[in-house]
Amino acid sequence: MRIRAATADDWPAIWPFFHRIVAAGETYTYPRDLGEEEGREWWLLEPPGHTVVAVDDEETVLGSAKMNPNHLGPASHIAGAGFMVAPGHSGQGVGRALGEYALEWARREGYRAMQFNAVVETNTRAVALWRSLGFEIIGTLPEGFRHPEKGYVGLHIMYRRL
Repeated sequence: MRIRAATADDWPAIWPFFHRIVAAGETYTYPRDLGEEEGREWWLLEPPGHTVVAVDDEETVLGSAKMNPNHLGPASHIAGAGFMVAPGHSGQGVGRALGEYALEWARREGYRAMQFNAVVETNTRAVALWRSLGFEIIGTLPEGFRHPEKGYVGLHIMYRRL
């Protein structure tokens, strides 16, 4: 697996799993009916943001991540990130590789910390992954997320100093 900068040419490979994950409504706070053009604008970031894809030897897109300043102005030294792994490739280390890449990118860019604003508490695999990479839950918004099957569940804020 290799991680490289995403280009507009990667979007047709990202969109199917991006759309599937967002439409499921289980892990992202994006509108479930988010359209393709708006999704592309939200995911394929311009600098100072950075979007990458994880690809295999055949250049099949296995997952993607976007990294960006989490806040503006005097809080712009805190990075944020979002991650999506194609469902057929989950459990193969793609999320971990993207997470490690994001942390290294943030360090290299001079950020002092990384914060995830909205990790759904029922997304236990993601919570466990981020904890294994040194993140801690610094707060939970009770009933902050309306899960399509589990109802109102907490939304974690996770943080890691760099």
